[in-house]
Amino acid sequence: MTRDGMVSVAATVDSAKKKAAQASRSWILMDSDGEGTILDVDKYAIMHRVQIHARDLRIIDPMLSYPSTILGREKAVVLNLEHIKAIITANEVMLRDPLDDNVIPVVEELRRRLPVRSSANLAQSEARKNLGRNYDAEPAEEDESPFEFRALEVALEAICSHLDARATELENSAYPALDELISKISSLNLDRVRKLKSGMTRLTARVQKVRDELEQLLEDDEDMADLYLSRKLAAAASPASSAAPNWVPASPTIGSRISKAGKTSVATFHGNDDDVEELEMILEAYFMQIDGTLNKLNTLREYIDDTEDYINIQLDNHRNQLIQLELFLSSGTCSLTVYSLLAGIFGMNIPYSWNDDHSYVFKWVVIFSGILSAILFLGVLSYARFRGLIGT
Repeated sequence: MTRDGMVSVAATVDSAKKKAAQASRSWILMDSDGEGTILDVDKYAIMHRVQIHARDLRIIDPMLSYPSTILGREKAVVLNLEHIKAIITANEVMLRDPLDDNVIPVVEELRRRLPVRSSANLAQSEARKNLGRNYDAEPAEEDESPFEFRALEVALEAICSHLDARATELENSAYPALDELISKISSLNLDRVRKLKSGMTRLTARVQKVRDELEQLLEDDEDMADLYLSRKLAAAASPASSAAPNWVPASPTIGSRISKAGKTSVATFHGNDDDVEELEMILEAYFMQIDGTLNKLNTLREYIDDTEDYINIQLDNHRNQLIQLELFLSSGTCSLTVYSLLAGIFGMNIPYSWNDDHSYVFKWVVIFSGILSAILFLGVLSYARFRGLIGT
């Protein structure tokens, strides 16, 4: 191998190492106190830390294209919503690409909303200790949602606000462009509206994916119960579940079966059957928001379709006017052909005996030809009007 080849291979290896180091550092860990830490780990360390499978980690890989997904696993929630790719556990959030311009506001919001009110928690714990053996007193109501719900709510709020902002920007650009196209049909305005319509189609597909994922999650109580990580952690720590082995299932199918089988113990631990009400209210709120964004885009699409129909009607009207003009010109040309015919006949070198000393004949021939041409022209127009080919 030549020296240049060795230098090229070394440069390639160094570039690969830099890319691998950059990829490994593209995670930020947010704990329950809102403190962020940049992680220098690879995907295998992440899989071991949050105990998920490789196929779940590939869902949030930016190099791969996966639809919007919210998956509940045994000890984590895998979240893939547009630019927000995160792994949520019962006490921490791992967010991908923290230096991205769209992800930085999410990190700041997580840092602000993840910490709970310490004074309220202390007062609540003291009240529970004092009323622990008093069965007549009602248990203190929790003021804060579980950690995973607060993190999930931040992600949903960020993605819904982001998509709604994109829809508003598209509206502000589309309506003036459509009005200008109505007033003046030109190639520049048509190309501008075409680009806006393409952008609207792509944005509608993105919004539809998020909406479908939320709708699918709301329709399945078992999937929503999988997102209750704190309850599953509390149920696993209870004496009834202490005998259960603490290991990661070999496959997501087995894991889902174990998760479904453990829901009975979770419901028994909490003493109620309707244990997804809190998450359902959160999901319904953001489902209504994303549905409103989708309705906004559908309204814009209908306005574009109406504009296209109006433009097509205008073009058809112009086309009909051109056809009428062509009919008028063709009728006039056909009528004037009579003059050409008479001129051709009288232009022949043929002697006419009645032309001698009868100059008045020329005058009558011209008058008769004009009347015949006018009758022919009016007859063609009357027939076209009678058949509805031209307007009244």
